Amino acid sequence: MRHPTKAAAAEAKVAPAPAAPQNAAPKNATPQAAAPQTTAPEAGKHRDIIDGARRVFFDKGFDGASMDEIARASQVSKATIYVYFSSKEELFQALVETDRRKSAERLFEFDPDDKDVESLLKRIGMTFMTMMVQPDHIRLMRMVIGAAEKFPAVGRTFFDAGPCHGGRRLADLLGRQAELGHLQVDDREMAAFQFFNLCQGNLVKGLMFGTGQQPSPDEIAKTVDGAVRVFLAAYGVLRN
Repeated sequence: MRHPTKAAAAEAKVAPAPAAPQNAAPKNATPQAAAPQTTAPEAGKHRDIIDGARRVFFDKGFDGASMDEIARASQVSKATIYVYFSSKEELFQALVETDRRKSAERLFEFDPDDKDVESLLKRIGMTFMTMMVQPDHIRLMRMVIGAAEKFPAVGRTFFDAGPCHGGRRLADLLGRQAELGHLQVDDREMAAFQFFNLCQGNLVKGLMFGTGQQPSPDEIAKTVDGAVRVFLAAYGVLRN
């Protein structure tokens, strides 16, 4: 991603250079290096571009979206977009990373020290599946799969920021539950991915391929409850 401090210049027309102040340093003076900083307006502009891109990509798809349309949706010039992102692919990649990390953070707004591991896993599973079956999420996954063959970095970003990041977070939580004596888990990361896959059942695949109806909360709960039972049968601690 390009550095955002050039954004203002991209928005403005070329203007005459201002007169040098009386106390200006000599032309041959050695410039002082300064660390680039991102200002609040620049961070807001970056967010506006991501939000505008999201609307256009979801409406037009990856191939159908143009930088002109994204500029209009973001209410910035196309030149400004190129200050932040060198290409449509880089912009889409940033959108994917932003959305997946936000989703992963929302997924783990739970107490890792919760003594009721069954209830904890059910809540994580319900949150995970409610997110997974959202139409926008299904649409995003389809776009990533369609773009990944031509732009592998997009697929890698989605996989790392979404499934892998979520799996690592759940692995940490499972590890904590094992330390508390609620689970017996040797390979925490493998167990985390097994749990997520169990929660999906066949619901997400049906939506991905257009053969399934939007599942009801009861259908999601039934699939998640089954996933938790199977998971605890493998990793739960038997109580006398």
